[in-house]
Amino acid sequence: MKIEKRLIRFVTRMNWVLLAAAAVAGIILASPSFARGVVFGGVIVTVNFHLLARTLKRSLTPPHLAPVHILLLKYYLRFAISAVIIFFLITRHLVNLPGLIVGLSMVVFSIMLATILEVSKLKTKEVA
Repeated sequence: MKIEKRLIRFVTRMNWVLLAAAAVAGIILASPSFARGVVFGGVIVTVNFHLLARTLKRSLTPPHLAPVHILLLKYYLRFAISAVIIFFLITRHLVNLPGLIVGLSMVVFSIMLATILEVSKLKTKEVA
């Protein structure tokens, strides 16, 4: 399997694993508002990541190459919807802002973890 496909599969799965772990930790260790922030932020960013991956996969594989302006339109539409949801969550005080930030960072954490694991695999191959 190519490294790109392996990384994407790892990140998409790890998003949900990290979200579940962070949600459980938030429920046990923090306030309900913080836990809600982690869950809502994690769901928003993970769903966005999945939708972006699906859009790019469908739009960039021949023979269905989509124009760039369509890709950008979909991207900005998702961004605007996410912004409205986040604005609603914050203004209605439904979530704790630090918890929301932690939740919104789930994809970043997944990508960092994938990078660390791939670099360690490369280093072990290099040593052998």
